[in-house]
Amino acid sequence: MLDAHRHVSVRPATAADAAALAEIFQTSWYHAYTGVIPYEQLAKTLEHRGDHWCSRTLHRGRAYLILEVMGKPSGYASFGRARYPGPREGEIYQLYLSPLYQGLGFGEHLFEACRVALDQGGRKGLMVWVLRENHPARQFYIHRGGRAALRRIDLSLGAPLEKLGYVWD
Repeated sequence: MLDAHRHVSVRPATAADAAALAEIFQTSWYHAYTGVIPYEQLAKTLEHRGDHWCSRTLHRGRAYLILEVMGKPSGYASFGRARYPGPREGEIYQLYLSPLYQGLGFGEHLFEACRVALDQGGRKGLMVWVLRENHPARQFYIHRGGRAALRRIDLSLGAPLEKLGYVWD
């Protein structure tokens, strides 16, 4: 049996990755948030976050990493300076895997690559926001030593949704 983890790489995203990022975002969000986010808003978000949006975002220079499994883009993450004041200077803004690769340990490659990049950039501490109802993501961060220390209500997705802020010091 082939060990796919031996054929994993994480690299910086380029403009040529826009379509892959859009597909990963759309399939992972559809899989995770159907029934959580009101359907109309979910459909609107998925339509908005297509190739064109990803292309514009990549051209702005925000830090994105692509996870490849056996040469196929299978996940991505974005990260940078924490958007909220506090003792944690680094934040993972997004970490998404195609549903086929979820729950198999591939997300850890992205998570650790983000941590290394933030450490190399001099960012102390880390945080990430997760919808309370996204239990697999919450377990992912708990298993990596995160603790839910912050809470806020997000009204941007058509209904009040609770987000938990997981932190690492």
